Amino acid sequence: MTRVLVTGMSGLIGGALRRRLEGRYALSALNRRPVPGVPTRQADIADLDAIQPAFAGVDAVVHLAAAVGEPPWDEVLHHNVVGTYNVFEAARRAGVRRVVYASSGATVSGHERDHPYAALVAGRYAEVAEWPRLTHEAPPRPAGLYGCSKLWGEALGRLYADTHGLSVLCVRIGAVTAEDRPTAPRHFAVWCSQRDVAQMLERCIAAPPDRRFEILYAVSENRWGYRDLERARRVVGFEPADRAEDHR
Repeated sequence: MTRVLVTGMSGLIGGALRRRLEGRYALSALNRRPVPGVPTRQADIADLDAIQPAFAGVDAVVHLAAAVGEPPWDEVLHHNVVGTYNVFEAARRAGVRRVVYASSGATVSGHERDHPYAALVAGRYAEVAEWPRLTHEAPPRPAGLYGCSKLWGEALGRLYADTHGLSVLCVRIGAVTAEDRPTAPRHFAVWCSQRDVAQMLERCIAAPPDRRFEILYAVSENRWGYRDLERARRVVGFEPADRAEDHR
């Protein structure tokens, strides 16, 4: 079995990924609290020496652990900046082949300030006949420190791929909700179901080893979506199973 370490497995996305992978991958967790039924290394992600043992013998790491939303700067720095560096560095030291990095659509959500994206996320669909989808080549435009920190992680991934030969797939994840359905007008543009995000992360784990570095979007097949899915289809075979509008 492929040995997969998941950071932040006790979170919402971590739980969805565990349900998809369990029994087909040898799973372990790096987490702040125990994950029942999964070998878990409990450590502060900002402590490199403390987390290093979790990476021994691992084939792939899925890095989900983060301070999410719009936390204060000290939490962003601790978890998303220092912690993310530590994950890449620990993976390098342990000889891990691949890191799947949970980035975020927050890296480009600042585009929602402008037309046509402002109309899409507000649900004013009559104002928009067509719109260009944002690809991985669109200029980054974070709307807050959280999005900035996710761009830092992507830049680290590029560096570690180029200088250390680590395979890094960055997944810009959309809005995943505990209810597993859209709960706000904006979600009809950016929602990602739990099974779609779990599928995407698994496909990144299993992608061919020659995929050295990628930035891919993960959202469901939403009628009013503005983030490109064609590259994810082409690179890893992602095929969303859900659509936000089915929950109207």
